[in-house]
Amino acid sequence: MRNKFEQELSELHEHLIYMGELCEIAICKATAILLKNESCKAKTVYDVESEIDAIEKEIENLCLRLLLQQQPVAKDLREVSAALKIITDMERIGDQAADIAEIITNDTAYNHFELSKIGAMSKCVMAMVSDCVTAYVKHDLALTQAIIKKDEHVDALFEEVKQELILFINKNIAEQGKLAIDLIMVAKYLERIGDHAANIAEWVEFALTGNHKSYSMKE
Repeated sequence: MRNKFEQELSELHEHLIYMGELCEIAICKATAILLKNESCKAKTVYDVESEIDAIEKEIENLCLRLLLQQQPVAKDLREVSAALKIITDMERIGDQAADIAEIITNDTAYNHFELSKIGAMSKCVMAMVSDCVTAYVKHDLALTQAIIKKDEHVDALFEEVKQELILFINKNIAEQGKLAIDLIMVAKYLERIGDHAANIAEWVEFALTGNHKSYSMKE
């Protein structure tokens, strides 16, 4: 019975790694529309989002099978329960990548804007998502704390981007102001992706320790 549980838990890890990779791809493709003026990537983002939704359902079914058929002990129960929370945040990350693609769907050049900080946000949140999955699979508690710390950096970048673009809006004509508002929304979605990654890190911490800011389960 225990061997069967370990096999299915390994399968769960593989599915989570794949879902995390899909989230990274979605973020990368969505921000490439803006940073590299690659509007052709929009459909790819929507396709990846659909795949994220599909793998979420597979993981849900696997978690329920583990809970109902394998009778996990407390630590295992935390790990499976955390996975159910993690995939909810990952699914929302996919949604927000698609939201970015929807905002930047035309061939309008944003080259006259300073985009380096939005690029930095994108790289940071992709790394956070990757690290979350690594922390879960490898039971790396220290990495969860580093992820949460990175979210503070993403938040700070968002505030800088927002303030710079608000100043731009106040000084420029309506059309350019509209583009600046689009960029604020893109930055906001990236900031939310960072929040979801931090949420995932907190659930990984729960899986490892039984401690969560809003929930607790002891051995």
